[in-house]
Amino acid sequence: MGGLSSAAIREMARACGFELAGVARAEPLAERAWYHEWVAAGCAGEMRYLTDRRAEVRDDPRNLLASARTVVSVGKLYNTPWPYSTQFDADERGWISRYAWGEDYHQEMRRGLERLDAMVRQRSGVPLESKICVDTAPLLERSYAQAAGLGWIGKNTCLINQRSGSWFFLGELLVSIEVEPGGPPPDRCGTCTRCIDACPTGAIVPIGGLPHNTHTIDSRLCISYFTIELRGAVPEPFREGMGSHVFGCDICQDVCPWNRRAPVTTDPAYQPQHFAPPLAKLAALTEEEFRAMFRGTPVTRARYSGFLRNVAIAMGNRRLEQFRQPLERLAASSDPLVAEHARWGLQQLG
Repeated sequence: MGGLSSAAIREMARACGFELAGVARAEPLAERAWYHEWVAAGCAGEMRYLTDRRAEVRDDPRNLLASARTVVSVGKLYNTPWPYSTQFDADERGWISRYAWGEDYHQEMRRGLERLDAMVRQRSGVPLESKICVDTAPLLERSYAQAAGLGWIGKNTCLINQRSGSWFFLGELLVSIEVEPGGPPPDRCGTCTRCIDACPTGAIVPIGGLPHNTHTIDSRLCISYFTIELRGAVPEPFREGMGSHVFGCDICQDVCPWNRRAPVTTDPAYQPQHFAPPLAKLAALTEEEFRAMFRGTPVTRARYSGFLRNVAIAMGNRRLEQFRQPLERLAASSDPLVAEHARWGLQQLG
């Protein structure tokens, strides 16, 4: 294995801009069986990329790289010194999840992993095969990050690092050499239930049968799922709980005690391009303006129609008379999804 140690891996990862790094064995984890139970229970909702043939691929990293012996797991901090959603109160504005404020993290993570790959190849002293994975790859990345010692998986299903909190993007480098692995840290959520209590739609639900994890997310109840992944109508019983969220949700991280003193990054890639934009402005965007405003950010994943649906719900929840005219315009939309949610918003105004 060329004498490459886990300490050397962590050192190289820091040089490549990753605040967290660790090593796990490239072998199946116990969590894979529970993942299939989660899928079978319908908790993935309409996210077919989690339930199709790629669900089986997630069982083993060697399905992605047959020669893989080691999973190098890295974390990139994206927290910025702007307020949390739970500290922000401006009824005329919409909330966008912190991870989507800046540039699309996939490219930034891949660039860092490419540098790490080159350094590992140089330092290992032996020929090797490798594969870079960001979160689009079918890999149980939080579980491997936990196995590598980056943190524990909290009740809110986020990876939590004791010193640095949970505001991290995760990525992996699969390599064909063997490096001494780390081990999972203890679960330090204890009896705390702040994330569970704070979730407006009750999406954090208990599970059993796993050594390190006690709760999971039922996507069918989750604001992030409603505002990003769901292509159709948001079930009416959950619309009020969405508040002013127009893309994603951070509440379960915002209230987590381990994020109380979370570090921040000055990396310009993650600074907000449009912090809590005015809802009336968002409601008036044409499709071309929507694409231009959020080009290069994750927000475009919601698609124009879904985004306007979210904006209509947020305006209805705020019940401000100033939103009547924007909602009336949306209610006249030729898109039935947008029009239906705008009519619901007008009903909330009375």
